[in-house]
Amino acid sequence: MFFELGLALAALHFGVPLGYYAVAKRWLRRDWGIREDGGYRPKVSVIIPTYNEAGHIARRLENVAQSYPRDKLEVVVVDGASTDGTAEIAEKWAEEAGVDVKVVREERREGKAKSLNRALGLATGEVVVIADADALWAPDALRRAVAKLADPSVGAVSCVKRPIGGPGIEEGYRGFYNALRVAESKAWSTPIFHGELAAFKREALEAVGGFPTDIGADDSHTATLIALRGLRAIVADDVLCVETVPEEGYHAWRIRRAQHLIQHFAKAVRLLRKAPRPFRAVLAAEAYLHLVNPWLLLTAVALLLASAFMGNILATAFLGTGALMLLYKPYRTWMAAQIYLVAASVRNLRTKEIVWNKQIKRGRRRC
Repeated sequence: MFFELGLALAALHFGVPLGYYAVAKRWLRRDWGIREDGGYRPKVSVIIPTYNEAGHIARRLENVAQSYPRDKLEVVVVDGASTDGTAEIAEKWAEEAGVDVKVVREERREGKAKSLNRALGLATGEVVVIADADALWAPDALRRAVAKLADPSVGAVSCVKRPIGGPGIEEGYRGFYNALRVAESKAWSTPIFHGELAAFKREALEAVGGFPTDIGADDSHTATLIALRGLRAIVADDVLCVETVPEEGYHAWRIRRAQHLIQHFAKAVRLLRKAPRPFRAVLAAEAYLHLVNPWLLLTAVALLLASAFMGNILATAFLGTGALMLLYKPYRTWMAAQIYLVAASVRNLRTKEIVWNKQIKRGRRRC
């Protein structure tokens, strides 16, 4: 009985995401159904939350300044009590570059979302963009994102990400991950956004009350709330960002990100009935994949191990085949993601990681 049940759960664990990916590949062939306007030039406020980003902030500000007409651009750097002079570097850069940069100094770290909301109160743009300090945009990324926001049906736009550094599984993971985000966006909207570049219509952002402070995935949850109100939230395949993967603490970094997505989906799934019909299936599928599916794998492995210890040769062979398949990179990438999700679920019982320790990122980045 252990073997049969374990086999059934394993089949369900792998079958559902494979089926969903097959559907997503069909979505990828669709047209966007968006009326872009390359000449649309609203005022844009870019919010950059920082904490000890002295090694990144000047290059980041230069990257942002080159991405949009300066007379239509303002930058708000909100610094969470850095101890390495990040705020001073930002202020000096602004003086020398002649760019409209406001630097907000917080007395203590209270979490990214609180910093974003504080900066939102100072921002004056029709479009509000959040941008991680340790990422870079392709030269045309912001303009392409803004062009899509010209469409009345679009409320939020995010980027696809290219990782620099880290283990090989990160590159493989991002390939599948980006394809799914774009496919879901073409279907209608995606419930997963990226803090490297997340652009919001200000009125849509204000309608959902700004950024949620009780969970870590402020970017994804805000975009999902906007989609639940009937505007599209999309990840565009021509909006490219480079993300530096930590040199140290990679596993902690992946687990923290998984924690935040689990928090997001645990909260968003309660609103599933309010989702517009094209978005409902996507939100339900991603919630299942993040909240339920990893535990099916863990249960299946436990049942098969029990069956193998009881002398079941088929269970032993099945487990051995699974171990050998770890040599296949896509399978290894998938299994690693499941382990991170399980670890993140357990860790969420102790802490939400709203304020976290920084991982070291020194990789060379170029867009």
